[in-house]
Amino acid sequence: MSLPPGFLEELRNRSSLSQVVGRKVTWEQKKTNISKGDYWAPCPFHSEKTASFHVDDKKGFYYCFGCHEKGDAISFIRNSENVSFIEAVEILAREAGMTMPARDPKAQEKIDINKELANIMESAVQFYKMQFNGSNAKSAKDYIKSRGLSGDTINIFEIGFAPNDRTSLSQFLLNKGIPEDKIIDAGLAIKPDDGGNIFDRFRGRIMFPIRNTQGRCIAFGGRAMDPNARAKYLNSNETALFDKGRSLYNHGLAREASGKANSLIVAEGYMDVIALSQFGFKHAVAPLGTAITENQLALIWRIHHEPIIALDGDTAGLRAALRLIDLALPLLETGKSLRFCILPTGQDPDDILKEKGAAYMQELLENAVPMVNLLWQRETEGKDFDSPERRALLDKSLRTAVMKIRDKSIRHHYGQAIKELRYKLFAPINNGLNPLNKSRSLGYSQVWGKKPKLMASANTKSSMLAIQSDETNWRLRESLILASAIKNQSAALKNESALERCPITTPDLVEIMNAILINLHIKKTDAGMSDSFEENIQNSLGYSPIDKLMKLKPLKKHPYLKNNTDPDLIQQTLEEELAKHVALIGAQNEIKEAEQDLTGLVDEGLTWRLQQAAMAKTKATRAIEEEDSETDENSLEMSKNLQNMLDNQIWVKKTR
Repeated sequence: MSLPPGFLEELRNRSSLSQVVGRKVTWEQKKTNISKGDYWAPCPFHSEKTASFHVDDKKGFYYCFGCHEKGDAISFIRNSENVSFIEAVEILAREAGMTMPARDPKAQEKIDINKELANIMESAVQFYKMQFNGSNAKSAKDYIKSRGLSGDTINIFEIGFAPNDRTSLSQFLLNKGIPEDKIIDAGLAIKPDDGGNIFDRFRGRIMFPIRNTQGRCIAFGGRAMDPNARAKYLNSNETALFDKGRSLYNHGLAREASGKANSLIVAEGYMDVIALSQFGFKHAVAPLGTAITENQLALIWRIHHEPIIALDGDTAGLRAALRLIDLALPLLETGKSLRFCILPTGQDPDDILKEKGAAYMQELLENAVPMVNLLWQRETEGKDFDSPERRALLDKSLRTAVMKIRDKSIRHHYGQAIKELRYKLFAPINNGLNPLNKSRSLGYSQVWGKKPKLMASANTKSSMLAIQSDETNWRLRESLILASAIKNQSAALKNESALERCPITTPDLVEIMNAILINLHIKKTDAGMSDSFEENIQNSLGYSPIDKLMKLKPLKKHPYLKNNTDPDLIQQTLEEELAKHVALIGAQNEIKEAEQDLTGLVDEGLTWRLQQAAMAKTKATRAIEEEDSETDENSLEMSKNLQNMLDNQIWVKKTR
């Protein structure tokens, strides 16, 4: 069976050799460098203990230094599974999601035609280069000179010139005996609808050959010299050789350079790539005049697992970056991500390299931000969130975006990252105190003015520190809140705002709260999601949160957390514990805040604040003690001691 031209090339581009081979071998961790696409393992084709089997994932080839077996993904499947060439292609095509072409007896004829078209394209490359070196290309050479391109750079990228003449290239090719219809099929000329003579597609333009990974010229890009031209840049039309959405400019050269640099830059256009290359950044590619497509993104990830999208700092560049987010989110998986380098406003790589040099450009690239940061910027920049409704709308848009991510692990980590960014946006600065405290009470002196100051005794600070000793019991209360929310999704939804404001002081419980909030609005009908709220949270975390929370004995014995408990009782428990927890945290923070003000001096305003905070804390603690039928004598005694101490301080002041 003959396969159509380009099918095997596309199949190899879509297939990851490391994934194909990885099913048969165990990678040697010490020698393998995943970021460089460099994999090592014991050879699957002969018995050995050392890792002499090497896979170059970027180039798509393997080689064994022991038995000298070598090949690509197709040959590996043939040899490892003992199947024919066509059977190996069929296996690989199924895994890559490609449909095998129908048997075509004329496939070889098509291959021959494409070889002929490729030869015509090479003739066009030579013609355009020759014209660039001629006397008619003065304006083109002046432009290239103004861009600072060296002779070596011009030669490497084979820059040429299409004369501003309707038939110069066509006549050149016709004189070489090339049929008119083949010139049209190659995308180099256009046949008028009225049946007149063909005319050149590219006229009065600087020409940039576009080559595939095998080095074959498949198309051209042309930059107009006339400022009034309808299109500043013009690409070849799609042909049997050229699929714009599946091609990248500088693909072959950048793939090789990327392995050495352990990086890949995705720029906007031809001149960006050429300028970067001249300054040493040879690992740069560009889409061909359009937004990046899904197929181009797959090609980019084949070159490097975490490319840097370097876009101009103008409106168009930002729009392109934001569009790419929506394209990339569903495709993210472990080992495939993006970083963004938004250049200074109004500048492209060429401007930056000329004005500030390669070192500054390298610094910008190294400071590229993860895609989650750009997603956050898109949803928040220039907007006010001064009302619950606006905050709810932000939450909805962020949830919609995150739910596009198919990979559960990455979706979970995106949710956590957004939770942190959201907290930074809404939480007020609180002078180093617990940042989850949403309000800061005004002290006596702040409201009524300054009062005479007194020296604070050492007992004052030690008493306040003693009051904080019951923070170890917060884990129990926080675990009860989280378990109640997981057990009753409806109750959690009704109290979503309270849960978002609820300060979790136990570090290892924070991720459980984040997972609850992330999965709260997931519907049973959402693709890939379970009917169970608890199960979705467990999938996000990678472990059972209920098993972790219920390890505490009081929770095991709690009557409302057992299976088949009335949901109303669980809701009641959740709401009561939330209210008490917030009250305790508020009192605790007031004490911490006042303690920070004790720099050796106190006044009546400070003692009043401590007094009120101690009373609030005692009240909240008593409420919890009464419900649990337990008495925390230490807390009560400490509160009394603090009250007595404060009374003594005020009495000393009055007797002076």
